[in-house]
Amino acid sequence: MISVLSGRLLEMGASSAVVSCSGVGFYVNIPSSVLGSLPEVGGECTLYTHLAVREDALELYGFESARQREIFRRLIGVTGVGPKSALAILSLYDADRIALSVAAGDHKAFTACAGVGPKLAQRIVLELKDKLGGLASGLDSVSAAPLPQAPASAEALAALVSLGFSNTEAAEALAKQPPELSAEELITRSLKLLAKR
Repeated sequence: MISVLSGRLLEMGASSAVVSCSGVGFYVNIPSSVLGSLPEVGGECTLYTHLAVREDALELYGFESARQREIFRRLIGVTGVGPKSALAILSLYDADRIALSVAAGDHKAFTACAGVGPKLAQRIVLELKDKLGGLASGLDSVSAAPLPQAPASAEALAALVSLGFSNTEAAEALAKQPPELSAEELITRSLKLLAKR
């Protein structure tokens, strides 16, 4: 199993890179979000990799961190999610956003990704919900906060969603507020936070 590649970047495409390690060039599929963390061609780089073994091919997938690789592995473990769909999700969202969307039950967030329809998006949330502990391990205390459960927070969450915000956006804003506030105060403060985006 190839776990990490460290070497010189020989080529870079929209969704791939070629890394030279000890004279061997490895072709690696990468999410587009990783491109920004790679050096210029000729520079040294490190990618955390996952080797997918199929009957007709060996495919290497590369990520900027071990955590991003772990999320990729969790995603391809979902029924119906292949490597291409998992890369599309990681190209659009960072690890925190994926974990928060799953925690909030916001399956609509995943339908924005190429190759992910409504049914598959619902399955991603359903199958990863119980596995969120490992998925969210790198989140800080604010973004890792669970969905609000207190009556005031639940009321504020429903109000924000009715105003057009997604479950994820609303939950993220509410998680940053002091829990002892009233529903009205939570809504007001969350709206101010959301308006700054």
